[in-house]
Amino acid sequence: MDKMTIKTMDDFARSCGVSRPTLSRYFDSPSSVKPMTRKRIEDALSASDYRPNLYARNLNRKRTRNIGILVPVITDPFYAEMVNRLELLVRGEGYWPIVISSHGLPDLEAEAVNTLLSLKAAGAIIAPLGLASEPGIFEKLRESIPIVYFDTFIEGNTPFIGNNNAQSVATIVDYLCRSGEPPTYFDIPHVNHNSGERLASYIATMESLGFEPVVFGDTESYSWNFEQMGYEQTDALITAGTLPGTTILCANDRLAFGAMAAAHARGLRVGRRSDSDLRIAAHDDHPLSRYTCPPLTTMAQDFTAMARSSVDTLLSMLDESDDSAQVIARKIIFDGTLVMRQSA
Repeated sequence: MDKMTIKTMDDFARSCGVSRPTLSRYFDSPSSVKPMTRKRIEDALSASDYRPNLYARNLNRKRTRNIGILVPVITDPFYAEMVNRLELLVRGEGYWPIVISSHGLPDLEAEAVNTLLSLKAAGAIIAPLGLASEPGIFEKLRESIPIVYFDTFIEGNTPFIGNNNAQSVATIVDYLCRSGEPPTYFDIPHVNHNSGERLASYIATMESLGFEPVVFGDTESYSWNFEQMGYEQTDALITAGTLPGTTILCANDRLAFGAMAAAHARGLRVGRRSDSDLRIAAHDDHPLSRYTCPPLTTMAQDFTAMARSSVDTLLSMLDESDDSAQVIARKIIFDGTLVMRQSA
């Protein structure tokens, strides 16, 4: 049977015998209307082709049901996994996620902030570029809506959810020292606070264990192409015979992917077996890390806890009637977990 064609909310309200305000309450929160009324509306929806224009409805409100999610690079497996979890959690709380990537570019990050303002987002969960972000851009956003930083942060009083880099790097350095040659550290451009925190933890842990820290890698060029950097720099060092050690701790998993590919291309065996040429370990436990060859030893970030805490913190800030909104924790960090696989 063909469904009834209905174009406006007024027409739909008349067709199912409810008032326009009642219908609006249903579309905002179905549980806010009586069960019998809700059934009447849902039966009418099933019998017609009517669907509300939620975008237009949101723009007519002072505060919409939109939550912005802004990340530097959506193709990064870490951010892709976090976005996936954040989207589902936000939707489960009755909000609509708007995901934007700044593609690692400060001007696009600033444009994204303006987009969230124009869409009247209720709030935003943001992984800023960090050191490359335009000064003051997020303070401007914070004046209009609540925001929460995750993964990295801009200095200030905005709540931050992230990983305990000091603990996690110290843990994997200790493991690598106990299980073989002490690690050298393959660094990346310090695009945000994570890079510097991980490097500092490596140096401090090596010194506390009585070993000389050895750091290498191009940290000058601003880039998010970590796999390419890992491959090209490792390949050049192997070719020149100047690789600084046989155990390498990479600043993140993506860098390790490139380093392992370069080692394989040059005929070197990566792994912890006695006949291996290199041990390679990293940080993050990206979803693809278990599928490298060999599987990558790494420090796992707690995706579940960070996503849930980010959403809960923002919801507390949105709930103006909740006294807890005045005492929200400004920094919540979660310890990493060592994942021992075959690469180191």
